[in-house]
Amino acid sequence: MAPQQGPAGPRRRLGAELRRLRLNADMTLDEVAEKMTCSTSKISRLETGKGIPKLPDVNELIRIYGVTSDAEQDMLRRLVREGRTQGWWEPYVEGVHPERFVLDSPGRYPALETEAVAVRPFTTTFLHGLLQTREYATLLMAEMLPHHSEAEVEQLVEIRMQRQRALMRDDEPLRLAAVLDEALLNRQVGDRAVMDRQLRVLVELSERDNVDIRVLPFDAGLHRALAGPFTVLELRDRLADVVYIEGAAGDSYLDTPADVKLYKEIHADVSARAVDPAASRDLLLRYLRRHT
Repeated sequence: MAPQQGPAGPRRRLGAELRRLRLNADMTLDEVAEKMTCSTSKISRLETGKGIPKLPDVNELIRIYGVTSDAEQDMLRRLVREGRTQGWWEPYVEGVHPERFVLDSPGRYPALETEAVAVRPFTTTFLHGLLQTREYATLLMAEMLPHHSEAEVEQLVEIRMQRQRALMRDDEPLRLAAVLDEALLNRQVGDRAVMDRQLRVLVELSERDNVDIRVLPFDAGLHRALAGPFTVLELRDRLADVVYIEGAAGDSYLDTPADVKLYKEIHADVSARAVDPAASRDLLLRYLRRHT
């Protein structure tokens, strides 16, 4: 199974190329927007990969920046076409309304994770989506999204199940390095049968070569991740890595080099304080016996 592709990667690559061309032309965002007779925010969103690219806009930017190379023009137009394709997750979020503070944009995180070669989460309250069973995810989603219908919850759960296929593919499987706070193993989600199944899946996943699961025990003491959970996404094709933070004030995406470097250091800190994968597997089995 080949890695799934989505529009987020091409959009971010196109944005990086457009920013490079603007800087080479020694122009500001405002100057480009004035020549394009559009808002500065539109140019900014194109450069950050957050806007949906349109061929007429990129053709005009090619003219403004004086791009004469046929190969470079073709590359930019190809990225526009790829950036307008539908992501595999989009049918699952159709009709699912966002909810402030909980579900800002249900398709944004899957779009980035699709472009990832490695995911490094630190979780404290509940398991990362790549590790959840269907039953665990359904109970969690229903609790967090009480104003969503059962059908909408099922759609969002199905996205999580589809995301997990990246861990199992034969060709370049997604690498996962997850650090779990021991507290979440104590928190029972559903009945004992749900926890039994969930812990068995964790043990099974921990035996895969591309999955590293470590438990941060209670006696680890203070550490640099006390501020809360986060996920570092390492993206393919030289795209800038991203930090995803899911919090009470909504989702945050950090992509400045300083922010990414900081959170990679924090993840390395909690990973070093956690027990090693073999000992973590033993700890998971101990909790499995308790819930069983």
